[in-house]
Amino acid sequence: MQKLLRPALFAVLATCLFLPAAFGQLTLKVTSIPFNTPPASSIYAVGTFNNWNPGDPAMILSNLGNGQYSITVNPPAGEVKFKFTRGNWDMVEGDANGNYLADRVLNYSGQPTTVNLSILSWEDLSGDGNPGSTAQPNVFVLDDNFYIPQLNRTRRIWLYLPPDYQTTSKKYPVLYMHDAQNLFDETTSFSGEWEVDESLNQLFQQGDYGCIVVGIDNGGANRLDEYSPWVNTDYNEGGDGGAYVEFIVNTLKPHIDSLYRTFSGRLTTGIMGSSMGGLISMYALAERQDVFSKAGIFSPAFWFAGNNPASHVAGHPKQGDVRVYFLAGGDEPNYVEQDMLAVANAMTTAGFSANEKFVYVPSDGQHAEWFWAREFPDAYEWLFQGAVTSVTWPGSSEPLEIFPNPTSSWVRFSGVKSGETVKLQILGVDGKMWRDSTATGGEPVWTGDLPAGFYVVKLKKKGGKWQSAKLIRQ
Repeated sequence: MQKLLRPALFAVLATCLFLPAAFGQLTLKVTSIPFNTPPASSIYAVGTFNNWNPGDPAMILSNLGNGQYSITVNPPAGEVKFKFTRGNWDMVEGDANGNYLADRVLNYSGQPTTVNLSILSWEDLSGDGNPGSTAQPNVFVLDDNFYIPQLNRTRRIWLYLPPDYQTTSKKYPVLYMHDAQNLFDETTSFSGEWEVDESLNQLFQQGDYGCIVVGIDNGGANRLDEYSPWVNTDYNEGGDGGAYVEFIVNTLKPHIDSLYRTFSGRLTTGIMGSSMGGLISMYALAERQDVFSKAGIFSPAFWFAGNNPASHVAGHPKQGDVRVYFLAGGDEPNYVEQDMLAVANAMTTAGFSANEKFVYVPSDGQHAEWFWAREFPDAYEWLFQGAVTSVTWPGSSEPLEIFPNPTSSWVRFSGVKSGETVKLQILGVDGKMWRDSTATGGEPVWTGDLPAGFYVVKLKKKGGKWQSAKLIRQ
């Protein structure tokens, strides 16, 4: 028996003694990646150790957090060549200028070794494939053909991520913007760009918290249709604006919120555009106050829809606090300012206060991208002032708001996850307890039995502290 075991034992010992010398452990640690790396992407190692398969599922790097990734491979000692991809050769790493990068080469000793590396760019995302692009590295195209089910069309969607997105776990407010061809890149713009990315990067360096911007390309020939819910009979265009807004609310926003670290509530969600983009942004804010609390209305083409924009705003009473930045230029036709003021006044009719709107008409302003680019930083700062530092749940980063407020028959609560149960109390100003129960995130709470007046609403999450807010019952 002992003689029979010896050959097997020798084989085991040979494997243990000699195999590591031939095939060791090489750890490739990526310590930084390009700002415009889509956060949902997997990063692959490809090289002589896997026959140069760019999408080998066994070669996906582990995400270590804070923008760092690693993988351990087992090549034989000697020369090792490799690169990084995002799953295929069309999405391979590039040099510092986004151009072709030669194979990485290591002379591997065969001993356990860790090598720190940086990915400088992705060839396919360098200027989003546009020679001479002026887009900053933290701007990329999320999808060239994002499907719009409400209109049975597709559209290019751009994304701007704050400079610290890859290195922190922060959540961010979100600003949805139209005419994205003109927002970030001179080479895709019609007559100049807004320089949204440059402006936000500069504000970040000056201490701004940061904001995600989702840019939606206009539909070209469908632009007037999509940017107005009302048909202009002279042009025979318009009418798809309602469906376009529902696309943003019901399709695009849930997609963004599922992939990126966003503050998804209305207090931290805005919408902005110029000309026809200003028209549809104002419509979206008034129509969907449950989703948007901020709107940038630049040189709005309210004339396209006649009296409808002002009537629409007046007919949608205030349901929660908002901030609306109205901008027109002194060198634009007089009706641009006059129609804009009519809509601003309609907000008063709808119950909004004077401090919820800002109207600015600089004398040199024109209906042009350079003007909107110049005014964008001030508008952004006014709109998002205090958005993240507003009242939050203890131990939570999500803002809390009762909505709609004032109310007549029901309320919901932002900052409470769908399906989450919280304790609820509603007290009158005289201290009378009108409700002592529970509430479930996403479900309405009936208030139709409350007499008109002021109330204090108290909410408490499991293991948390009571959070109070004021409620007005109309």
